[in-house]
Parts: sequence; structure tokens; C-alpha cells
Amino acid sequence: MGILLWIVFGIVAGSVARLLMPGPDRLGIVGTMLVGVAGAVIGGFIGALSGTGGLVGFDFRSLLMSIIGSLAVLFCYRSFSMRAMA
Repeated sequence: MGILLWIVFGIVAGSVARLLMPGPDRLGIVGTMLVGVAGAVIGGFIGALSGTGGLVGFDFRSLLMSIIGSLAVLFCYRSFSMRAMA
């Protein structure tokens, strides 16, 4: 159930991250979902380490951690893709 929840949170979190951090990315829907899923996994891991949210659970804190993780993944993606273009 935990992995399925990360995927669902990832879809939502990736979309919210792209709305909060707009830019000239060439990510499509699938790319946005992958950013969100990776962010949800990272956010869940950070939440479990910090004690603010577990790895499994459907609550606002978990969704918030997923969005924060997605923003971090999107930021890293943009940093590396801009370096590749320069």
C-alpha cells in the first residue's frame, strides 16, 4: 500500500510543484509524474527521519512532505539541465 500511496501523492505533488515553480521545462505529463513520485519518496524518507511524517499514511503532512520533496527534485533537475545547456 505504501508504494501505491507514493505514486498517488507523486502525481498530485508533481503537479503542485510544477504550479509553484513554473519554468521552461520540457517535461510532459509522464515527466511531471516521475518528478512527483521521486519527490514523494524523498519527502516520505525525510519525513520518517525527522519524525514529522511516516513512510505510509494518508494525511496532510505526508502530502506536504511529498510536495516539498517534489520541489527539491524539480530544482535539482533544473540545475542539472541548465548546466547541460550552458
